[in-house]
Amino acid sequence: MNFYLFAIGLLFAVAIMDLIVGVSNDAVNFLNSSVGSRVAPRRTILIIASLGIMVGVTFSSGMMEVARKGIFHPKFFIMPELITVFLAVMLTDILLLDLFNTFGLPTSTTVSIVFELLGAAVALSIIKITQSGADMHALAEYINTGKALAIISGILLSVCVAFAAGAAAQFITRLTFTFDYTNSMRRYGAIWGGLTLSVIAYFILIKGSKGASFMTPGMLAWIQTHTLTILALGFVAFTILFQALMLLTRINILKPIVLAGTFALAMAFAANDLVNFIGVPLAGLHAFTLARAADDPLTASMAALQQKIQSDTLLLIAAGAIMVAALGFSRKARSVTKTEVSLGRQDEGLERFDSSEMSRIIVRMTVRLFEAGRRILPGSFRRWTASRFSTQGFDPVPGYDGTIPEFDLVRASVNLMVASALVSWATSMKLPLSTTYVTFMVAMGSSLADQAWGLESAVYRVSGVLMVIGGWFFTAFMAFSVAFIFAYALFYLKGVAIAGLLIMAGVVILRNFRVHLHREKSARDLEILDLKRVNDADYAIRTCFAHSGGFLELVRSSMDECFQAILAQDRRRLKSLRRETSKIQKTSNMIVANIFKTLRLLEQKDMAGAGKYAYVISALQEIAESLRDMILRCHVHTANQHAGLLPQQKKELRQIQHCVDALLADTSRILLNRESYVHREVAAHYVELKNHLEVFDRNQIDRIRSSVSKTRLSILFYGVSNAALKISEQALHLLTIFDETFQVSRK
Repeated sequence: MNFYLFAIGLLFAVAIMDLIVGVSNDAVNFLNSSVGSRVAPRRTILIIASLGIMVGVTFSSGMMEVARKGIFHPKFFIMPELITVFLAVMLTDILLLDLFNTFGLPTSTTVSIVFELLGAAVALSIIKITQSGADMHALAEYINTGKALAIISGILLSVCVAFAAGAAAQFITRLTFTFDYTNSMRRYGAIWGGLTLSVIAYFILIKGSKGASFMTPGMLAWIQTHTLTILALGFVAFTILFQALMLLTRINILKPIVLAGTFALAMAFAANDLVNFIGVPLAGLHAFTLARAADDPLTASMAALQQKIQSDTLLLIAAGAIMVAALGFSRKARSVTKTEVSLGRQDEGLERFDSSEMSRIIVRMTVRLFEAGRRILPGSFRRWTASRFSTQGFDPVPGYDGTIPEFDLVRASVNLMVASALVSWATSMKLPLSTTYVTFMVAMGSSLADQAWGLESAVYRVSGVLMVIGGWFFTAFMAFSVAFIFAYALFYLKGVAIAGLLIMAGVVILRNFRVHLHREKSARDLEILDLKRVNDADYAIRTCFAHSGGFLELVRSSMDECFQAILAQDRRRLKSLRRETSKIQKTSNMIVANIFKTLRLLEQKDMAGAGKYAYVISALQEIAESLRDMILRCHVHTANQHAGLLPQQKKELRQIQHCVDALLADTSRILLNRESYVHREVAAHYVELKNHLEVFDRNQIDRIRSSVSKTRLSILFYGVSNAALKISEQALHLLTIFDETFQVSRK
């Protein structure tokens, strides 16, 4: 029994880690609207969410039964078998959730725990059936297959219903209030506030009462049968309250609505999803307690786990405290939240995801569908609708910190109201909707209806949504498969498997931590470049040139590494460098986007010389393309195992590298520091490069004529040389435009 006592302790230790990684992923459910709309300082938002979590955990006792008997029938298992199942589940859960957190993708902790329990239970059931010699049809007696099918159908139902409801609600709301909602809010704000907050209050009531110990079955039945009465009374009371607030104070009524919705969703998350993190360890503890009280602990039946067991309130509160701490300090929680907020933001900017063929097909089909609809609808209706959704001349209301939020409070309140309404309705109807899926898809539907997915960003946003939805199905598949394998290993290898899996988990989590730090740094570097909140044209121009200098330094570093790698025929280094070219391209695109924003800030009197910035855009794009071409050529050449460069070619490429490196270093330093310089001294590097290339071209022709340099080798040599020349030309061009703008050169 000492071994199983150690296993119980290990379950709770892993549960603490699971609470941390779990709340990091699920935080997006209740933080999205408040963080995206910048309704309050982040600290205030976290305090309100933390209060919701602490209230919610006290209502979660009834949900703990899911881990004990929701997926499998415990009466067919003995304590050692259940401990094996639970260990496999918890080890799988922390690995899977940490993986999603690392890449900033929201997934469902409910789906992960259900399919982990299913996978591990199926593995143990197969082992028991095989050992007993029974037929595999007996598997249905061990497993609650209806629950798994309900979860799968819940994924599809959540995606379709939530997306459609979010889009419809946001479309109607925006038609009513428009983007400049100040005047319309005075007329209809109290009614809107009463409707929204009554739905959120009902959501709090029905989700809280579901697991509360003080609620009797009669009280629950009364709440469900008097839904309309509760909603009507709440609507009237909140409408009167908001109307009084609007008349007597200057409070923006949308702010308390968004904060109340944040509290409600945080409470629902804790009440429903706490079982995903500590339900399994508690079930293991109950199984161990039952076994220890039996005459033969290792063979005692676990049928008693079918009964209702009250969880320790202090234990639930302790779990809530860990969740609150993780919410405040987890950097991965911010990454997951940022993913959803960026997919729904109103303005253009750096896109989190690249486009895919599927997203392009969906966007094309949708555009054609809307074009067909436009031909059917009357022109007057189309013009009226366009005027209600117009943002021309609209100045967005700044958030609490004076910056422009990703979306406004109107959309944030719609997200919270619709998500609360859908989850409340599904709970009362006992439908398997997922809170994660509902909140995410409502947010995506509302952003589509709000025309946040314009033609400039639609393919990237759709690609991101497809990535997240695909991740949900991947969660189910991986949770089942990995838990199945872990259960087999733990059953047969016991202590050896535990040690091996713990070491593996530690290594994987450490690696994920490093990957996340790298991704976080890359994202932060790109965000620093973003000038979307700058209003000073002169500052924007100076900053664009400074960013161009930093870009050239990045190009210089990558090009030097490419030269070194191709000279050494280092295929792995070139492969890694090829993956990094996306960062070069994104940096270039961000600076180009900043130049467009700068042009919008220029006064009419300054527009005469604005045409030169088009040459800056062209130069940046040409440099990025040339560098990518150089790296691609070198990687393909080495990956195909073609012959290495000849000694003379290596010598010539080193001289080319020296010239380009010196030119980029000088140009980068001048742009970054706005130094005065002598143009001919910088241009001398380019002149030297041109002279070298003329000589090297004749040398290469001689090598081709004498068949010393084969075709592939000649293509590589000329490709690298030409790319280096283009980069040098465009860098010098940037310097010329910089000089014309600021007049910093010396005679």
